[in-house]
Amino acid sequence: METERLLARFVRELSALDPVAVWAHGSLAAGDDYQEGRSDLDLIAVLPGPVTPAVVWKIAVAHARLRTLPLAAVLHCTYLTPSTAADPARSHLTWAYEQLFKRPVSLVTRRELHAFGRVLYGQEPAGLLPPVTDRELGDFVVRDQRDYWRPVVDKTPLWTRDVWVDLGMITFARATVTAREGRLISKREALDLLPGLGAPAEVVEDIRSRRYGDPAPPTEEWTVRRARLTRDYLGPAIDALTASASVSASYD
Repeated sequence: METERLLARFVRELSALDPVAVWAHGSLAAGDDYQEGRSDLDLIAVLPGPVTPAVVWKIAVAHARLRTLPLAAVLHCTYLTPSTAADPARSHLTWAYEQLFKRPVSLVTRRELHAFGRVLYGQEPAGLLPPVTDRELGDFVVRDQRDYWRPVVDKTPLWTRDVWVDLGMITFARATVTAREGRLISKREALDLLPGLGAPAEVVEDIRSRRYGDPAPPTEEWTVRRARLTRDYLGPAIDALTASASVSASYD
C-alpha cells in the first residue's frame, strides 16, 4: 500500500533529526475511515531539542525529498519537543499543504493520540502528552464551533468550495457528539448522524458521494444552492449547540 511505503520513507528521512517519537492520528490511526488518496496523513513528530533554524532547514529538506512520492502532498506533520508538548495553546512548526507554518496541537488531536494514536517510531503518546479530560474536550469543541466556525458561516464565498462544506458539516456533527457524550466519532459516523441532527439530506449525500464515490463535478446552480443550504443549517445549529452547552455549564 502506498500509505505504508510513504510512512516508512518519512520515518527514515526523519532519522537525521533523531526523533523521540513519530505518531499518526486522525483516520490514518483509527483505521476505520481512512481513504487512501483522499484522506490526509496526519502525523506528529517529537524532536529531542529546540526547533532551531538549522532544524527547520532539515525538516524542509526531509519533506522536499518526499515530494515526488504518491500521497506526499497530503502528508501533514507537526513538530513538538518534550519541553513544549504539554501546552495545548502553544503553536508548533507544521508542514501541511506543502508549506511550513505554525499551529497548535488541538485537544481533539491530543485525545485521539491517547485513545488510538498509532506509534510509527519511539515513545507512546501517554509518556509525553498530558491526558485530556472529557470536560476539557467538550469545552474545546464548543468553543471552536462558537469562536471559529460560527463567524466563518457568515463568509459567503467560502461555502461554494467543497472543502468548507465538508469540514463545516462533519466538524459540527463530531463536535455535537463530543460535547454531549465526551467521545470522538469518525467522519463516516458524522455523516450518518447529520440527517438526524436536522442537516439537509441532499448536502449530506453530496459530501458522502465525494468522500466515498466518484461523482461528476457539481453544476454552478448546485454549488450555489448547496452553499445556501449549508449556511442556513449551520448558523442556527451552531447557535443551538453553544447555547445548550452554556446552559449545561451553568448547572455544573
